[in-house]
Amino acid sequence: MLAQDSYTYDPAHYLVVSLSLPISGEIIQATPESPYLCLRLDFDPKQIFDIIKESDQTTEEKGDSKRGLYISKMDTFLIDAVLRLVNLLDTPKDIPILAPLVIREILYRILQDEQADPIKKIAMIGSHTQRIAKVINLIKHDFAKPLRIEKLALTANMSSSSLHYHFKQVTRLSPLQYQKQLRLQEARRLMLSKAVDAADAGFQVGYESPSQFSREYSRMFGLPPISDIKRFLSYEEAEHEN
Repeated sequence: MLAQDSYTYDPAHYLVVSLSLPISGEIIQATPESPYLCLRLDFDPKQIFDIIKESDQTTEEKGDSKRGLYISKMDTFLIDAVLRLVNLLDTPKDIPILAPLVIREILYRILQDEQADPIKKIAMIGSHTQRIAKVINLIKHDFAKPLRIEKLALTANMSSSSLHYHFKQVTRLSPLQYQKQLRLQEARRLMLSKAVDAADAGFQVGYESPSQFSREYSRMFGLPPISDIKRFLSYEEAEHEN
């Protein structure tokens, strides 16, 4: 889920995220007999640019910024490449030589897809998407500090209004909403994995008012912090008992 948009994909589809987004996800089908399995591959902009250049694909910035997340259907060529990559686990000695070649092939197949514009634009120097990616990195680095739109606009080499427009086109969130989701997700992580209490978690991620933290947390996750964590812990206890 990104902002208010929900996405569902299955073994016949793959998910591409072209830049860092505050996504929340849920596994909706898994059993001990048929567990949930997934493969994640990370590509850097240079890898993307090299393939675009070598395959003579266009690298021009066209029109508005595109959403930095999409789902597309697996074709037989992509499935074959993914299976060959996974099967290398059976021959570890082949991995150093063959894995980079197969991963490159997988990226090439992804870039051939008609929806691949967002991932192409992340490799284009000066593109709106690449400039928004720089802004996102800055927000992530200082997410507990007050947001300065003027500083973000300067980083993106955009006006404040242009920054807001392109940021929302890519992320479906305003810069302030993006920061808020980062803060709340990190606070939730601190409470679940570090046993930090709600007030301290809110303070660590930049909230000065416990009531504001609780209010915004409830709005995002559906329950106040303490109730939400209790719900998670009760789920874990039930799973262990089963």
